[in-house]
Amino acid sequence: MTWTRERALALMHEYTASDALRKHMYAVEAAMRAMALRAGEDPEAWGIVGLLHDFDYERYPNQEHHPTEGHPAAGVRVLAEQGLPEPWQRAILGHGDYTGVPRDTPMAHALFGVDELCGFLVACALVRPSRSLRDLEVSSVKKKLKDKGFARGVNREDVIRGAEELGVPLDDHIAFVLEALRPVEQSLGLGTA
Repeated sequence: MTWTRERALALMHEYTASDALRKHMYAVEAAMRAMALRAGEDPEAWGIVGLLHDFDYERYPNQEHHPTEGHPAAGVRVLAEQGLPEPWQRAILGHGDYTGVPRDTPMAHALFGVDELCGFLVACALVRPSRSLRDLEVSSVKKKLKDKGFARGVNREDVIRGAEELGVPLDDHIAFVLEALRPVEQSLGLGTA
């Protein structure tokens, strides 16, 4: 059976009840589609990986960061049984350093590069009077990155390393992902002030 956005979305909704987590996966999907277009790759495939990368997080949260149990390994086993292509599985596994799976494809580097940053950009937008990404500037994002008390759950080191692995300056990476998310901000619960 072929993987489509509809199929991935149905599986994600089956496993994920949290509206916030669903919105995070929508954000990562949008960023991954933009990354694919920039890389000359298939935006549908990359979008599906973005949509599915955390689908198992609620059922198998893995706070211990076990490499083969819990998220993302448990979810990838489900996806493998359903025929998700192996390179897509590896990209999902590689977004967690603790899995030990190397990020050895452009897709894997992109997923790691956008995952934490998407969450951080949404957090930045939520505290703005506009509750929007439209007027969020790179300089404001970088200032918030330095504030360790803001969005504590976001791993700043992963945000920085994500840009490094992609071989782009952090400012450019932030600007690119911001542009990717702006058209879909309403689906992320933003721009509603």
